[in-house]
Amino acid sequence: MKYSAHADQLHPAGRIFGAVEDYAMQVAGVLHAELQKVRHDPVELFTRAVQPLLWLVLFGEVMARVRGISPGNLSYIDYLSAGILAQSVLFVAIFFGISAIWDRDLGILHRMLVSPAPRTSIVVGKAFAASFRGLLQGVIVYSVAGLLGADLSFSPLHILGVVVLIALGCGLFSTLSLIIACLVKTRERFMGIGQLLTMPVFFASNAIYPIALMPGWLKTVSSFNPLTYQVDAMRSLMITGVKPEFGLAFDFFILTVVTGILIIIAGRLYPRMAV
Repeated sequence: MKYSAHADQLHPAGRIFGAVEDYAMQVAGVLHAELQKVRHDPVELFTRAVQPLLWLVLFGEVMARVRGISPGNLSYIDYLSAGILAQSVLFVAIFFGISAIWDRDLGILHRMLVSPAPRTSIVVGKAFAASFRGLLQGVIVYSVAGLLGADLSFSPLHILGVVVLIALGCGLFSTLSLIIACLVKTRERFMGIGQLLTMPVFFASNAIYPIALMPGWLKTVSSFNPLTYQVDAMRSLMITGVKPEFGLAFDFFILTVVTGILIIIAGRLYPRMAV
């Protein structure tokens, strides 16, 4: 054991591996703490499942009667399914920052900040916890869309891609949520801003109607909206025969870069929560 420790000191690769292992353990610790909250309050997961169900069953069935709203020969239920999954991910993640405010009020945040864990590990752990909730929404949307006759693709690679997109979307919007929580610091202000953001982000995307139907100014706004790229990639992976409008690699690139930038910003702002 002494030789191994000495070898780690000599070899940069050993130090890097140890640092990565420590970081992963710190992320896992935050993730475990967040999942314990879900275990103690599972009712929240069921209440959040109602919204996508209503959108698909009520809104989807009604709008399916409108001609020309979905592109090509695609049925509207096919078109809508990916948009509602992305919407569910957005709604789950955008209010995740309130957990950080609760952590501060309960004194949990102070214990996290006195630990030697990098601040970004706390943010990443919370992002993974949001992803777990998002995956449950994915199961619900897939089930309901399948029952409504959506032409879903069950290719293992496509399903894996959707899982990654759910994780990226949850990571992106939950981290944005944490940034907002760090800036406003109170539950009332946070909820107000969260509610203010969700609808514009949702409607300024291609979730429920094609970009081609948007006026010029909204097309411009949509091009800066990360949800647009998440929906584009999800739709091409979820529905058989659909091609991405922007390119699958580009969609993943945009989501990954934006998520990475937000994690860095949230990691720097997070200690301000305790002030």
